[in-house]
Amino acid sequence: MIAHHVLFWLKADTTEDQKKAFRKGLESLEKIEVIKNMHIGTPAPIERAVVDTTYTFSLVLFFEDLAAHDVYQVHEVHKAFLDEFRALFEKVIIYDAY
Repeated sequence: MIAHHVLFWLKADTTEDQKKAFRKGLESLEKIEVIKNMHIGTPAPIERAVVDTTYTFSLVLFFEDLAAHDVYQVHEVHKAFLDEFRALFEKVIIYDAY
């Protein structure tokens, strides 16, 4: 199993409508057949020194194996998401783990 965790920081001038559209774009990724499970979230109101709450959206995807992850990376739905929303990203960090 591979966990693919993506943290998105959207630009400061991103509107609420753009954020709603962005979330729907994240939800569209669920159509990709190699995704076993997914979670979309925003920072929880937890105030501890070790908790980063500066990101805008969190996406966690689970894949059966590296081959499934690789299929996801080049899938048309994933590419369409990136093409539509990349301009809103201020910063993106990805953590992949076995």
